Amino acid sequence: MKVAQKVWTEANGWQDTAQQSKGTGAHLVLLFGARAPLQDAALFRQVRSWYPEALIVGCSTAGEICGTEVLDASVVATAVWFEHTRIHLAQAHLDTMEQSHDAGASLAKLLHQPGLSHVLVLSDGLKVNGTELVRGLREHLPRQVALTGGLAGDGPDFLKTVVCCNSEPMEGGIAAVGFYGERLRIGYGSLGGWDAFGPERLITRAKSNVLYELDGHSALELYKQYLGEHATGLPATALRFPLSLRSEQEGCGLVRTVLSINEQEQSMTFAGDMPEGAYARLMKANFDRLIDGAAGAAREGIERMGSFLPELAVLISCVGRKLVLKQRVEEEVEGVREVLGPTPVLTGFYSYGEICPNGDVPRCELHNQTMTITAFSES
Repeated sequence: MKVAQKVWTEANGWQDTAQQSKGTGAHLVLLFGARAPLQDAALFRQVRSWYPEALIVGCSTAGEICGTEVLDASVVATAVWFEHTRIHLAQAHLDTMEQSHDAGASLAKLLHQPGLSHVLVLSDGLKVNGTELVRGLREHLPRQVALTGGLAGDGPDFLKTVVCCNSEPMEGGIAAVGFYGERLRIGYGSLGGWDAFGPERLITRAKSNVLYELDGHSALELYKQYLGEHATGLPATALRFPLSLRSEQEGCGLVRTVLSINEQEQSMTFAGDMPEGAYARLMKANFDRLIDGAAGAAREGIERMGSFLPELAVLISCVGRKLVLKQRVEEEVEGVREVLGPTPVLTGFYSYGEICPNGDVPRCELHNQTMTITAFSES
C-alpha cells in the first residue's frame, strides 16, 4: 500500500503533505472538505485529473483532519494505491430518513461478494437515520465483516451536507466502499470521554429518531432547562450536552446528539434512534478524558491489527468534541499520532455521527461524540 496526500486552502491552493505515490493510477481517493469548496466543480475536476482511474469518495465536514492538523474551510485529498486489495463502490440516495434502512440493506447486498473483508461508509448527515442505516447494512453483511465510517457534516450550521460517490458531491448521497482480499489488515476503535450528570429519565414518547417526552414531560423543555443560557443556540449548543442511552435493544453506553428541534411539536431529532423504554441521561465534557479517549481508540485499532503497523488511518470524530475542545482540538489528533507512530498517513473529518463496532463485529453501531479510527495496512 502506498499513500499520497494533498490539502487545498484558499490561501495556498493545493499543497503536498504526504507523497509516496506510484503515478496517476491510484485506486481510491478519500476527499474530505468544507461544503463550499468541496462543491466547487473545478476542485473536483482537478482531483480527477490527478487520479483518473480512482474511486473518489468523501463528504462535507465540520472540520478536516490532515496529519495532526485540524483545519476549517479546506479540502484534503488522500490517494491510496493497493497492491493486493480490490475495492468496489456501492451508492444510494436518500430523500427522507424513512429510506435509511432500505438504503443500508441495498448497499450491503451490492457489496456482499466473495472476499469481502471490510466496509467503509460515508452518508449524508442530515437526511439519514444513522441507526437504521447501520441496521440495514449489518443485517445483510457477513458477520465477520466490520463496518466503519461516518455521517457528513456542515460545520456548526446543520443546513446541508453532501457526499461524493465517484462524482461531484451531492446532497442525500451514501457511498459505501467494499474492500476485498486476504492480505488487507484493518484495525478499528471508538471511544468517547464524556461524563454523565443529572438523573436518568425514561423515554416515554418517541418515534424512530424523534424524541418527544422524557418521564412524561416535554423533552425539549427539560433539555432547555438544563442548558439554561445555552438554549438560545440550539441545535448547535446541544453538541456540548449529548444524551447517553441505556437500553437492551441498542446496547449500553451509546451517545446521541441533536440534529434539529421543532418548537411547535416540542420535539428533538437525533442522528440515531431514541427508543421508547430506554433511559437517557445528560452528559458533559471532561477535557482530559476526551483527549485520552482518542488515544484509547487508536490503541484499540493497533491491538486488532496484531503485528502489522498501519500505513493509513482514517479518523472520524464528532463535531461536538471539536466545539468543546476548541483550541485544544488538535491534542486529540496528536494523541492518536503518539499511539500509531510516525508512519501512517492520517486523514479524516469531524462528523455528525460515527460508525464503528461497539465491542464485537456484529454489534456495529452509530455513535455520537466519539473519536473512531480505522487503520489500514497490507501484508
